[in-house]
Amino acid sequence: MLVGRHCRSYDSAMSEAIALDTHRFVKRLTDCGFTETLADEHVALLNANLATKADIAKIEARIAKAEAGMDALRQETRAAIETAKSDLMKWLIVALVKLL
Repeated sequence: MLVGRHCRSYDSAMSEAIALDTHRFVKRLTDCGFTETLADEHVALLNANLATKADIAKIEARIAKAEAGMDALRQETRAAIETAKSDLMKWLIVALVKLL
C-alpha cells in the first residue's frame, strides 16, 4: 500500500481522529491510497481504543486512591521505623548499663 506524498503522517491523522469525524477520516485515508475497507477498519480500531473523558476521570480517581494509599503506607512505615529506632536505643542503653 503506497501513501501519497500529499498525505499527512499517521500521527497527524491520529491527532485529528480524536474529534473523529469518521467521514472525513475515511475520506483522507482513501485519498492517501487506503481502500475503503481498510479505512473503515482504522476507524473501528480508533473507536475501540480511544479513551473518553469518563475513562480518564476513572483512571484519575484510581490514581488518586492509589496515591492516598501510598501516603498512608509511607506514614505507617515512618512510624514503624521510629518505633524500631526507639526500641533499638532502649536495648542498647540497657545492654551498655549491664556491661558497665
